[in-house]
Amino acid sequence: MAVVAVNLLKSGEKLNQNVLTALGGTLLYKGKVLTLRDLEILKAFLIPSVSVSIDGKEERASSRTEITQNTAHQPLNPTLKFNEEYGIMINLLKKSINKANGGVGIPILDIRNQLETIIRYIEHYNILTYVPPKTTVLTEYMYHNAIMVALTSYQLAKWHGLQQKDLMQVALAGLFHDIGNIKLDESILNKPSKLTSDELEEMKKHTVNGYQILRSVAAINDGVKLAALQHHEKIDGSGYPQGLRDEKIHMYARIVAIADIFHAMTSRRAHQEAISPYLVLEQLFSESFGKLDPALVQTFIYKVTQFGNGTLVRLNDNRVGEIVFSDRTHPTRPWVKVDGIIINLITDRQYFIEEVIQS
Repeated sequence: MAVVAVNLLKSGEKLNQNVLTALGGTLLYKGKVLTLRDLEILKAFLIPSVSVSIDGKEERASSRTEITQNTAHQPLNPTLKFNEEYGIMINLLKKSINKANGGVGIPILDIRNQLETIIRYIEHYNILTYVPPKTTVLTEYMYHNAIMVALTSYQLAKWHGLQQKDLMQVALAGLFHDIGNIKLDESILNKPSKLTSDELEEMKKHTVNGYQILRSVAAINDGVKLAALQHHEKIDGSGYPQGLRDEKIHMYARIVAIADIFHAMTSRRAHQEAISPYLVLEQLFSESFGKLDPALVQTFIYKVTQFGNGTLVRLNDNRVGEIVFSDRTHPTRPWVKVDGIIINLITDRQYFIEEVIQS
Protein backbone atom coordinates (compact mmCIF):
# COMPACT_ATOMS: atom_id res chain seq x y z
CA MET A 1 0.00 0.00 0.00
CA ALA A 2 1.20 3.53 -0.77
CA VAL A 3 -0.20 7.05 -0.88
CA VAL A 4 0.55 8.40 -4.36
CA ALA A 5 0.09 11.88 -5.82
CA VAL A 6 -2.66 11.81 -8.45
CA ASN A 7 -0.43 13.31 -11.15
CA LEU A 8 1.89 10.29 -10.73
CA LEU A 9 -0.79 7.61 -10.96
CA LYS A 10 -1.06 5.24 -13.90
CA SER A 11 -4.06 3.36 -15.26
CA GLY A 12 -4.31 -0.19 -13.97
CA GLU A 13 -3.48 0.66 -10.36
CA LYS A 14 -5.94 -0.46 -7.68
CA LEU A 15 -7.45 1.79 -5.02
CA ASN A 16 -6.80 0.68 -1.46
CA GLN A 17 -9.34 3.10 0.08
CA ASN A 18 -12.49 4.95 -0.97
CA VAL A 19 -11.86 8.36 -2.54
CA LEU A 20 -14.13 11.10 -1.15
CA THR A 21 -15.08 14.46 -2.66
CA ALA A 22 -14.84 17.74 -0.76
CA LEU A 23 -18.56 17.44 0.01
CA GLY A 24 -18.10 13.98 1.53
CA GLY A 25 -19.52 11.91 -1.34
CA THR A 26 -17.77 8.76 -2.53
CA LEU A 27 -16.09 9.49 -5.84
CA LEU A 28 -14.40 6.12 -6.42
CA TYR A 29 -14.65 2.97 -4.32
CA LYS A 30 -11.97 0.82 -2.71
CA GLY A 31 -10.85 -1.95 -5.06
CA LYS A 32 -11.48 0.08 -8.22
CA VAL A 33 -8.89 -0.52 -10.93
CA LEU A 34 -8.11 2.92 -12.28
CA THR A 35 -8.73 3.77 -15.93
CA LEU A 36 -7.59 6.86 -17.83
CA ARG A 37 -11.07 8.33 -17.33
CA ASP A 38 -10.77 7.72 -13.57
CA LEU A 39 -7.49 9.64 -13.55
CA GLU A 40 -9.22 12.56 -15.31
CA ILE A 41 -12.00 12.49 -12.70
CA LEU A 42 -9.51 12.56 -9.82
CA LYS A 43 -7.73 15.57 -11.33
CA ALA A 44 -11.01 17.34 -12.04
CA PHE A 45 -12.00 16.97 -8.38
CA LEU A 46 -8.57 18.34 -7.32
CA ILE A 47 -7.86 15.16 -5.32
CA PRO A 48 -4.17 15.54 -4.29
CA SER A 49 -3.35 11.88 -3.59
CA VAL A 50 -4.92 8.45 -3.14
CA SER A 51 -4.03 5.18 -1.45
CA VAL A 52 -3.23 2.38 -3.93
CA SER A 53 -1.89 -1.14 -3.84
CA ILE A 54 1.47 -1.26 -5.63
CA ASP A 55 3.96 -3.97 -6.51
CA GLY A 56 6.57 -2.55 -4.14
CA LYS A 57 9.39 -2.18 -6.64
CA GLU A 58 12.08 0.14 -5.33
CA GLU A 59 12.81 1.51 -8.79
CA ARG A 60 9.23 2.60 -9.31
CA ALA A 61 8.96 4.23 -5.90
CA SER A 62 12.25 6.07 -6.28
CA SER A 63 11.32 7.30 -9.75
CA ARG A 64 8.12 8.77 -8.34
CA THR A 65 10.08 10.52 -5.62
CA GLU A 66 12.47 11.93 -8.20
CA ILE A 67 9.61 13.22 -10.36
CA THR A 68 7.98 14.84 -7.33
CA GLN A 69 11.22 16.58 -6.40
CA ASN A 70 11.82 17.78 -9.94
CA THR A 71 8.33 19.28 -10.22
CA ALA A 72 8.14 20.76 -6.73
CA HIS A 73 9.61 24.12 -7.76
CA GLN A 74 7.75 24.64 -11.04
CA PRO A 75 5.77 27.92 -11.35
CA LEU A 76 2.17 27.82 -10.12
CA ASN A 77 -0.42 27.21 -12.81
CA PRO A 78 -3.24 29.78 -13.06
CA THR A 79 -5.68 27.69 -11.00
CA LEU A 80 -3.18 27.29 -8.17
CA LYS A 81 -2.35 30.99 -8.45
CA PHE A 82 -6.05 31.80 -8.04
CA ASN A 83 -6.17 29.64 -4.90
CA GLU A 84 -3.06 31.35 -3.56
CA GLU A 85 -4.56 34.82 -4.04
CA TYR A 86 -7.81 33.55 -2.50
CA GLY A 87 -5.86 32.54 0.61
CA ILE A 88 -4.26 35.97 0.81
CA MET A 89 -7.73 37.52 0.54
CA ILE A 90 -9.00 35.34 3.41
CA ASN A 91 -6.19 36.49 5.71
CA LEU A 92 -6.63 40.14 4.73
CA LEU A 93 -10.37 39.93 5.28
CA LYS A 94 -9.93 38.41 8.75
CA LYS A 95 -7.60 41.23 9.79
CA SER A 96 -9.91 43.85 8.30
CA ILE A 97 -12.99 42.43 10.05
CA ASN A 98 -11.16 42.40 13.36
CA LYS A 99 -10.19 46.05 12.85
CA ALA A 100 -13.76 47.00 11.96
CA ASN A 101 -15.04 45.16 15.04
CA GLY A 102 -12.57 47.10 17.17
CA GLY A 103 -13.70 50.42 15.80
CA VAL A 104 -10.68 50.87 13.52
CA GLY A 105 -11.30 51.89 9.90
CA ILE A 106 -11.51 49.27 7.15
CA PRO A 107 -8.36 49.25 4.93
CA ILE A 108 -10.47 49.61 1.82
CA LEU A 109 -7.57 50.29 -0.56
CA ASP A 110 -5.74 47.09 0.44
CA ILE A 111 -8.95 45.09 0.14
CA ARG A 112 -9.80 46.54 -3.27
CA ASN A 113 -6.28 45.89 -4.59
CA GLN A 114 -6.38 42.25 -3.48
CA LEU A 115 -9.88 41.78 -4.87
CA GLU A 116 -8.69 43.17 -8.22
CA THR A 117 -5.77 40.70 -8.13
CA ILE A 118 -8.11 37.72 -7.65
CA ILE A 119 -10.41 38.95 -10.41
CA ARG A 120 -7.50 38.81 -12.85
CA TYR A 121 -7.76 35.02 -12.49
CA ILE A 122 -11.55 34.86 -12.38
CA GLU A 123 -11.73 32.65 -15.48
CA HIS A 124 -10.39 29.90 -13.19
CA TYR A 125 -13.29 30.39 -10.79
CA ASN A 126 -16.22 28.17 -11.76
CA ILE A 127 -19.25 29.23 -9.72
CA LEU A 128 -20.93 25.83 -9.94
CA THR A 129 -17.91 23.69 -9.08
CA TYR A 130 -15.47 25.77 -7.05
CA VAL A 131 -14.68 24.46 -3.56
CA PRO A 132 -12.41 26.85 -1.66
CA PRO A 133 -9.31 25.41 0.02
CA LYS A 134 -9.32 24.69 3.76
CA THR A 135 -13.05 25.11 4.35
CA THR A 136 -13.24 22.47 7.08
CA VAL A 137 -13.44 25.10 9.85
CA LEU A 138 -17.12 26.01 9.98
CA THR A 139 -16.45 29.20 11.94
CA GLU A 140 -14.64 30.55 8.86
CA TYR A 141 -17.76 30.24 6.71
CA MET A 142 -18.36 34.01 6.89
CA TYR A 143 -15.02 34.80 5.22
CA HIS A 144 -15.35 32.21 2.45
CA ASN A 145 -18.95 33.24 1.80
CA ALA A 146 -17.92 36.89 1.53
CA ILE A 147 -15.25 36.20 -1.11
CA MET A 148 -17.35 33.80 -3.18
CA VAL A 149 -20.35 36.15 -3.11
CA ALA A 150 -18.02 38.97 -4.22
CA LEU A 151 -16.69 36.98 -7.18
CA THR A 152 -20.10 35.62 -8.16
CA SER A 153 -21.69 39.08 -7.90
CA TYR A 154 -18.95 40.46 -10.16
CA GLN A 155 -19.61 37.74 -12.74
CA LEU A 156 -23.38 38.17 -12.63
CA ALA A 157 -23.10 41.95 -12.97
CA LYS A 158 -20.81 41.51 -15.98
CA TRP A 159 -23.07 38.90 -17.60
CA HIS A 160 -26.10 41.13 -17.07
CA GLY A 161 -24.43 44.05 -18.83
CA LEU A 162 -23.67 46.48 -16.01
CA GLN A 163 -21.17 49.19 -16.87
CA GLN A 164 -17.48 48.63 -16.24
CA LYS A 165 -17.44 51.28 -13.49
CA ASP A 166 -19.98 49.25 -11.52
CA LEU A 167 -18.26 45.87 -11.62
CA MET A 168 -15.67 46.39 -8.87
CA GLN A 169 -18.24 48.17 -6.71
CA VAL A 170 -20.59 45.21 -7.09
CA ALA A 171 -17.74 42.90 -6.05
CA LEU A 172 -17.16 45.04 -2.95
CA ALA A 173 -20.90 44.92 -2.26
CA GLY A 174 -20.69 41.13 -2.28
CA LEU A 175 -17.61 41.14 -0.07
CA PHE A 176 -19.18 43.38 2.59
CA HIS A 177 -22.82 42.27 2.37
CA ASP A 178 -22.73 40.39 5.71
CA ILE A 179 -20.22 42.59 7.55
CA GLY A 180 -22.96 43.45 10.06
CA ASN A 181 -22.64 39.91 11.44
CA ILE A 182 -19.58 41.02 13.42
CA LYS A 183 -21.95 42.82 15.78
CA LEU A 184 -23.92 39.63 16.51
CA ASP A 185 -23.24 37.07 19.23
CA GLU A 186 -21.25 34.07 17.97
CA SER A 187 -23.68 31.72 19.70
CA ILE A 188 -26.31 32.89 17.21
CA LEU A 189 -24.03 32.92 14.18
CA ASN A 190 -22.72 29.38 14.81
CA LYS A 191 -25.81 27.81 16.37
CA PRO A 192 -26.15 24.24 15.00
CA SER A 193 -29.95 24.16 15.40
CA LYS A 194 -32.86 26.32 14.27
CA LEU A 195 -32.92 29.86 15.64
CA THR A 196 -35.68 30.88 18.02
CA SER A 197 -37.96 33.75 17.00
CA ASP A 198 -36.00 36.15 19.23
CA GLU A 199 -32.67 34.93 17.82
CA LEU A 200 -34.01 35.31 14.28
CA GLU A 201 -34.99 38.91 14.97
CA GLU A 202 -31.51 39.52 16.36
CA MET A 203 -29.95 37.94 13.26
CA LYS A 204 -31.95 40.23 10.99
CA LYS A 205 -30.21 43.23 12.57
CA HIS A 206 -27.04 42.39 10.62
CA THR A 207 -28.42 44.33 7.65
CA VAL A 208 -28.76 47.61 9.56
CA ASN A 209 -25.49 46.91 11.40
CA GLY A 210 -23.70 46.47 8.10
CA TYR A 211 -25.05 49.71 6.67
CA GLN A 212 -23.96 51.61 9.78
CA ILE A 213 -20.44 50.16 9.58
CA LEU A 214 -20.07 51.04 5.88
CA ARG A 215 -21.89 54.38 5.94
CA SER A 216 -18.77 56.47 6.55
CA VAL A 217 -16.31 54.33 4.54
CA ALA A 218 -14.74 56.26 1.67
CA ALA A 219 -14.00 54.75 -1.77
CA ILE A 220 -17.22 52.71 -1.88
CA ASN A 221 -20.39 54.06 -3.43
CA ASP A 222 -23.91 54.14 -2.04
CA GLY A 223 -24.78 50.90 -3.85
CA VAL A 224 -22.24 48.97 -1.77
CA LYS A 225 -23.69 50.37 1.45
CA LEU A 226 -27.27 49.75 0.35
CA ALA A 227 -26.44 46.16 -0.63
CA ALA A 228 -25.50 45.47 3.00
CA LEU A 229 -28.84 46.95 4.07
CA GLN A 230 -31.10 45.52 1.35
CA HIS A 231 -29.77 42.09 0.29
CA HIS A 232 -32.62 40.35 2.16
CA GLU A 233 -35.35 42.50 0.62
CA LYS A 234 -37.75 40.72 -1.79
CA ILE A 235 -39.36 41.95 -4.98
CA ASP A 236 -42.86 41.36 -3.52
CA GLY A 237 -42.11 43.37 -0.38
CA SER A 238 -41.86 40.35 1.95
CA GLY A 239 -38.19 40.87 2.83
CA TYR A 240 -36.44 42.84 5.54
CA PRO A 241 -35.51 45.25 7.10
CA GLN A 242 -37.73 47.77 5.27
CA GLY A 243 -40.10 45.64 3.19
CA LEU A 244 -39.01 47.33 -0.05
CA ARG A 245 -40.50 46.30 -3.41
CA ASP A 246 -39.29 46.07 -7.00
CA GLU A 247 -37.08 48.91 -8.22
CA LYS A 248 -36.77 50.42 -4.75
CA ILE A 249 -34.25 47.66 -4.07
CA HIS A 250 -30.84 48.75 -5.39
CA MET A 251 -29.49 46.75 -8.35
CA TYR A 252 -26.37 45.81 -6.38
CA ALA A 253 -28.54 44.35 -3.60
CA ARG A 254 -30.60 42.33 -6.10
CA ILE A 255 -27.41 40.88 -7.58
CA VAL A 256 -25.84 40.12 -4.20
CA ALA A 257 -29.06 38.46 -2.99
CA ILE A 258 -28.82 35.81 -5.71
CA ALA A 259 -25.12 35.15 -5.11
CA ASP A 260 -25.65 35.01 -1.34
CA ILE A 261 -28.51 32.50 -1.51
CA PHE A 262 -26.57 30.29 -3.92
CA HIS A 263 -23.41 30.12 -1.81
CA ALA A 264 -25.23 29.92 1.52
CA MET A 265 -27.12 26.85 0.37
CA THR A 266 -24.27 25.10 -1.46
CA SER A 267 -21.84 25.52 1.47
CA ARG A 268 -21.59 23.40 4.60
CA ARG A 269 -22.55 25.46 7.64
CA ALA A 270 -23.04 24.89 11.37
CA HIS A 271 -26.77 24.21 10.97
CA GLN A 272 -26.93 22.58 7.52
CA GLU A 273 -25.08 20.35 5.10
CA ALA A 274 -24.24 21.54 1.60
CA ILE A 275 -27.00 21.16 -0.99
CA SER A 276 -26.52 20.22 -4.64
CA PRO A 277 -25.91 23.39 -6.69
CA TYR A 278 -28.40 22.17 -9.27
CA LEU A 279 -31.15 21.90 -6.65
CA VAL A 280 -30.26 25.39 -5.44
CA LEU A 281 -30.54 26.73 -9.00
CA GLU A 282 -34.02 25.23 -9.20
CA GLN A 283 -34.96 26.96 -5.95
CA LEU A 284 -33.61 30.27 -7.28
CA PHE A 285 -35.80 29.80 -10.34
CA SER A 286 -38.84 29.25 -8.09
CA GLU A 287 -37.98 32.35 -6.07
CA SER A 288 -37.75 34.44 -9.24
CA PHE A 289 -41.56 34.44 -9.20
CA GLY A 290 -42.03 37.30 -6.74
CA LYS A 291 -38.96 37.06 -4.50
CA LEU A 292 -35.86 37.63 -6.64
CA ASP A 293 -35.22 39.70 -9.77
CA PRO A 294 -36.40 37.32 -12.54
CA ALA A 295 -34.14 38.74 -15.26
CA LEU A 296 -31.04 38.39 -13.05
CA VAL A 297 -31.99 34.85 -12.02
CA GLN A 298 -32.50 33.86 -15.66
CA THR A 299 -29.10 35.27 -16.60
CA PHE A 300 -27.44 33.53 -13.66
CA ILE A 301 -28.92 30.07 -14.32
CA TYR A 302 -28.27 30.23 -18.05
CA LYS A 303 -24.63 31.27 -17.65
CA VAL A 304 -23.57 28.88 -14.88
CA THR A 305 -25.10 25.84 -16.63
CA GLN A 306 -23.39 26.44 -19.97
CA PHE A 307 -21.52 23.15 -20.00
CA GLY A 308 -20.87 21.40 -23.27
CA ASN A 309 -21.81 17.86 -24.17
CA GLY A 310 -19.35 15.40 -22.64
CA THR A 311 -19.23 17.19 -19.26
CA LEU A 312 -18.78 14.62 -16.49
CA VAL A 313 -21.27 14.82 -13.62
CA ARG A 314 -22.14 12.80 -10.52
CA LEU A 315 -25.81 12.10 -9.87
CA ASN A 316 -27.43 11.97 -6.44
CA ASP A 317 -27.18 8.16 -6.45
CA ASN A 318 -23.37 8.46 -6.85
CA ARG A 319 -23.34 7.28 -10.48
CA VAL A 320 -21.00 9.19 -12.79
CA GLY A 321 -22.08 10.01 -16.32
CA GLU A 322 -21.72 12.59 -19.06
CA ILE A 323 -24.09 15.25 -20.34
CA VAL A 324 -25.21 14.42 -23.88
CA PHE A 325 -27.99 16.99 -24.42
CA SER A 326 -29.17 20.18 -22.69
CA ASP A 327 -32.63 21.69 -23.17
CA ARG A 328 -32.45 25.50 -22.84
CA THR A 329 -35.91 25.51 -21.27
CA HIS A 330 -34.68 23.15 -18.51
CA PRO A 331 -30.98 24.08 -18.09
CA THR A 332 -30.63 22.34 -14.72
CA ARG A 333 -31.94 19.02 -16.04
CA PRO A 334 -29.97 17.79 -19.06
CA TRP A 335 -29.80 14.27 -20.46
CA VAL A 336 -27.03 12.26 -18.81
CA LYS A 337 -25.53 9.04 -20.21
CA VAL A 338 -24.55 6.54 -17.52
CA ASP A 339 -23.02 3.20 -18.58
CA GLY A 340 -24.60 3.53 -22.02
CA ILE A 341 -28.08 4.37 -20.70
CA ILE A 342 -29.48 7.89 -21.19
CA ILE A 343 -31.26 9.39 -18.19
CA ASN A 344 -33.56 12.31 -18.98
CA LEU A 345 -33.49 14.35 -15.77
CA ILE A 346 -36.54 16.32 -16.92
CA THR A 347 -38.74 13.25 -16.70
CA ASP A 348 -36.74 11.17 -14.20
CA ARG A 349 -37.25 13.68 -11.37
CA GLN A 350 -35.91 11.35 -8.67
CA TYR A 351 -32.41 11.97 -10.05
CA PHE A 352 -30.49 15.23 -10.12
CA ILE A 353 -26.90 16.36 -10.62
CA GLU A 354 -25.02 16.38 -7.32
CA GLU A 355 -21.68 17.65 -8.65
CA VAL A 356 -20.04 18.68 -11.89
CA ILE A 357 -16.82 16.70 -12.14
CA GLN A 358 -15.21 17.91 -15.33
CA SER A 359 -16.41 20.48 -17.83
